Amino acid sequence: MRTIVTGGAGFIGSHLTELLLQQGHQVVVLDNLSTGRLENLAHLQGSASLSFHQMDVADLKMIRPYFDGVDWVFHLGALADIVPSIQRPLEYHRANVEGTVAVVEAARLGGAKRLVYAASSSCYGIPDRHPTPETAEIRPQYPYALTKYLGEQIVLHWGKVFGLPVISLRLFNVYGPRSRTSGTYGAVFGVFLAQKLARKPFTVVGDGTQTRDFTFVTDVVEAFLKAAQSDVSCEVFNVGSGNTFSVNRLVSLLGGDVLYIPKRPGEPDCTYADTSKIRQGLRWQPRVSFEQGVQAMLEHIEYWREAPVWDPASIAKATMDWFIYLGRV
Repeated sequence: MRTIVTGGAGFIGSHLTELLLQQGHQVVVLDNLSTGRLENLAHLQGSASLSFHQMDVADLKMIRPYFDGVDWVFHLGALADIVPSIQRPLEYHRANVEGTVAVVEAARLGGAKRLVYAASSSCYGIPDRHPTPETAEIRPQYPYALTKYLGEQIVLHWGKVFGLPVISLRLFNVYGPRSRTSGTYGAVFGVFLAQKLARKPFTVVGDGTQTRDFTFVTDVVEAFLKAAQSDVSCEVFNVGSGNTFSVNRLVSLLGGDVLYIPKRPGEPDCTYADTSKIRQGLRWQPRVSFEQGVQAMLEHIEYWREAPVWDPASIAKATMDWFIYLGRV
């Protein structure tokens, strides 16, 4: 298949690009490198089936030619992180909403046979039910969550009105090698691994009993492939591990001292995906256990050697707006 991966130099996008190449597909990566890294694709540069183009996916005129004759489009290009979305909401709207409009329209005009969108489980906010089904109430707590949900609605609308075959995957707490090293404090694995390399204590939010549906990246990109290969359209699926794990359990597996820092507003005590729909509808299920995933992270720990090392003071400064604004929600 001729495929396009927006955000293909990012964490999940680079793993998806790798999988598609392994499956024998041609891959065109579109990425403006605002958060992606060329280093994430360095081991794939020898492939004649891969091409990379640095560009803003929100620029329809610029991206349009690459979509002619495309089979599959995977839209992962987006801005992430909570705090920057509070500080610069219009940037997030452009990247995550206008960018999605441009991509789905380019896919429609190019005759794409399938578009798979990387949505976010953050749209559920603080849910009432665990595990959380796709039918749960939508309660975005901050601009990042809102813009990702608006992007999902655009994708589904293009599917309904224009007949573009689309699927939206709501991802839960994805982790794995090549996860982001930059950005405002928030990505727990990157924070902890940089702290471990620097022999600093892990900064655990609250009392560490909060749980997360940590889902390994290779399982996630398998879900994208299953979605592209299916004949399902205009559906939303949760992508999760089928379990939920405490942050205290994570630090015990990583091994090291702990410092506890204040709990943050707008964060759920638990994220836990109900994955029954995707298991049945796409015949997908996760394969990597939490223990196996953490071990894989430790085996690739050198990737985080240049990542910022956070401490309670720098975290408090970086997340000040988090408390100011989300404390009102």
